[in-house]
Amino acid sequence: MVSLPWLESSSVLSHVNIAALLVFLVVFYLVTFYQKRRHLAGIPPGPTPWPIVGNFGGFLIPPFIQRRFAQQADSRETNAVVFLTKQADVYGKVYSLFVGSQLMVVLNGYEAVKDALSNHPEVFSDRPTIPAVTIMTKRKGIVFAPYGPVWRKQRKFCHATLRNFGLGRLSLEPCILQGLATIKTELQRLNEVSGGAGVDLAPLISTAVSNVICSLILGQRFHHEDHEFRTMLDLMVRGLEICINSPAVLINIFPLLYYLPFGVFKELRQVEGDITAFLKRIIANHRETLDPANPRDLTDMYLIEMLAQQSAGEEESSFTEDYLFYIIGDLFIAGTDTTTNSVLWILLYMVSHPDIQDKVQAEIDKVVGRHRVPSLTDKGSLPFTEATIMEVQRLTVVVPLAIPHMASETTEFRGYTIPKGTVVVPNLWSVHRDPTVWDDPDTFNPARFLDDDGKLLRKECFIPFGIGRRVCMGEQLAKMELFLMVTSLLQAFRFRLPEGTPPNLQGRFGLTLAPCSYSVCVSPRG
Repeated sequence: MVSLPWLESSSVLSHVNIAALLVFLVVFYLVTFYQKRRHLAGIPPGPTPWPIVGNFGGFLIPPFIQRRFAQQADSRETNAVVFLTKQADVYGKVYSLFVGSQLMVVLNGYEAVKDALSNHPEVFSDRPTIPAVTIMTKRKGIVFAPYGPVWRKQRKFCHATLRNFGLGRLSLEPCILQGLATIKTELQRLNEVSGGAGVDLAPLISTAVSNVICSLILGQRFHHEDHEFRTMLDLMVRGLEICINSPAVLINIFPLLYYLPFGVFKELRQVEGDITAFLKRIIANHRETLDPANPRDLTDMYLIEMLAQQSAGEEESSFTEDYLFYIIGDLFIAGTDTTTNSVLWILLYMVSHPDIQDKVQAEIDKVVGRHRVPSLTDKGSLPFTEATIMEVQRLTVVVPLAIPHMASETTEFRGYTIPKGTVVVPNLWSVHRDPTVWDDPDTFNPARFLDDDGKLLRKECFIPFGIGRRVCMGEQLAKMELFLMVTSLLQAFRFRLPEGTPPNLQGRFGLTLAPCSYSVCVSPRG
């Protein structure tokens, strides 16, 4: 055997050599990092990044570092959305941050967001390669897929198909009302057995909301006590929390962390695996029971289109069962989480502002009465109710930082150079809290959406569903669900907080901004 003196007792993996290797890697990283920064001339201003983690480490920054960045000694703010908004006071409406070595540009205020997403859509409609997202979505589907011909074709097909099944049309109203009937029956029961104690509305609301999108894409509804379905909804919420609000966010800097066999990293893989198994079983069932002459839902329509393209010899078609899986996942999660949180926020504001709840109920009583279920045709006759829903959406913005965009090419924007590959974050929270366009923006005031005659006032800078080519595909569905659920529930019940329970309007920040868990006392209005 050949002798290698340098690989004997004091092996190459000795503590000294390991330390030397680590020092070399750190020095190499720092040199590469600062060389890269020197080539980023003309980028928007921003705080000086720290080595390796940049400015964030993925939002996991302690308050004392936030104060250093903000240059505000009295800052105690730990909410990432508010923190990012405050940075605009220091660096301007368009500023730069680094997540690790990745340049990120944050857009604040309506004019900057509109300018980028509406006036320069070809440049700012792409999606970045975020390691945690890419690992789980393979850059397929609707929400996180890159902008281009494949995405446009898939989105157009899905939107047209959903419209055929009632998206944005009155024909979908019975489907929404069916879920509401279940909620009202269950609330009546819970009120009787609880003796007026607090009730957690979240499970009932999320099931009803999810069943609407499930009817469209999966052709079936689930009972609110269905254990597997309930587990899937809980896993969905937990998965979003892990991705944004736990150490798992560091996967975006060190992707190999995703494969660690412990902690939140292991939990994230388990959540992903369970949701994958659930959705793939449904797709397999659709494939086995498919009747091309009688499509039941979007999944059937997609499988039919897939077979048609295969028959036409389109071997490179993007319509595949694998792509369908990611589309269903996107629609299932996006169609449940955001609308559920919006309804929960609205009801939380109603119990926090009982005078507004009284006014909304008085308007519903006057227009609809107590004995007829509210309909979408009543929308134009309930301006204060609509204004109240919009005001809660303005204050809470359930996707406050939108879904990250990316510059698909190097471009000049508002006097700055935005390099190709830059992550672009439209801060929708800042749009809805901008004191230059909203009077007293932190105050809950539905009247700001009404004119002097009490008619609904549409405002261009109200964009809770985003703006541009990546605007939420389910906007019309969400508006229908919000209106019908809020009016039906407030028509039937009076909601209040349990005695001695102060309202908590801070929320939990993840990919979406969800209200903290709360219970309400529910009493029938008769």
